Amino acid sequence: MDLRETMKALCTECGPSGFEDKVVRKAIELIEPLCDETWIDRAGNAIGAKRCGKKDAKKVLLVAHLDEIGLVVTGIEDGFLRFAKLGGVDPRMLPGRELTVLTEPPIFGVVTCLPPHIMDRENASKTTPMEDLRIDIGCTQEEAEKLVPVGTPVSFRKASYSLGENLYCSASLDDRACFVACMRAMELLQGRDIDYDVYIMGSTAEETSSRGAVTGAYALNPDYCIVVDVCHAHTVDGGPKNRVGKLGGGPEITIGPNIQRHISSHLVELAKKHRLPHQLGAAGGNTYTDAWPMQVARAGFNMTLLSLPTRYMHTPIEVVDVRDIEWLAELIAYAIAEPFEEVYEC
Repeated sequence: MDLRETMKALCTECGPSGFEDKVVRKAIELIEPLCDETWIDRAGNAIGAKRCGKKDAKKVLLVAHLDEIGLVVTGIEDGFLRFAKLGGVDPRMLPGRELTVLTEPPIFGVVTCLPPHIMDRENASKTTPMEDLRIDIGCTQEEAEKLVPVGTPVSFRKASYSLGENLYCSASLDDRACFVACMRAMELLQGRDIDYDVYIMGSTAEETSSRGAVTGAYALNPDYCIVVDVCHAHTVDGGPKNRVGKLGGGPEITIGPNIQRHISSHLVELAKKHRLPHQLGAAGGNTYTDAWPMQVARAGFNMTLLSLPTRYMHTPIEVVDVRDIEWLAELIAYAIAEPFEEVYEC
């Protein structure tokens, strides 16, 4: 698997939270060669199953979300589109941003931006509130009303490219780079004698509700869940280094109440045993990932969270290290091939 090409195929599809149809279909296309069966469930999740062929085999579920942050049109004013956010959109990065309005066919737009030449001194250093911004699609009021119904989703313009030798930049790497890592793990397991039936799920609506992961996990009822999401990577202006990960330092193994202690300990031992670069991350409570609500679906699941260090999260220029994706995939594969023992410690 070419990790860069696979990320490009997935990340260039538009799929704001709640409007993931196209990226879900692309995910199904990509996982079909790795699975015995694929389907899209009622919540819109992309799901694939690779069965080990053993009687009464336990099930392990790999989860990474396919949705992305975006916008939704709420009205039209003088030909300009009003909008609300879908997920954690930072208003500071919106002015001047290029967008794709997901009509049929899609049309391009830009977020309005007041030039510094005509800003007064009081407002020059302030962030423009989101409710004061509009999307310019170059239309009159009448034209815009015909083209763009209220409720139309909007995606950030996408470009995917390499940065230097090891880094990769794209929109939607949160969390599609992690879905690629799950795919790569399944590829590494091809032909190996394992005891689990392996399920992969590209979940929907993580950025707004996690309803896809919760309902999907409830229906599949796995014995073991591995949720994979991004975490923050250090930048020159990124705050204390002890609170963020490092690009090229390997995947982050989360430790905290969202993950059973014996499972996180087992993953650390696996990483050491196989000499995989890895990092530790502590979460005092809610991890703000699919892992948190999934943990208490049904009667509760064996749960772990692995994270991919990412710069500039929730922007159209997220950056990851491709080596981290490979190491993450290897750790996932080892976690399935050498599963933890059913030991519950106080």
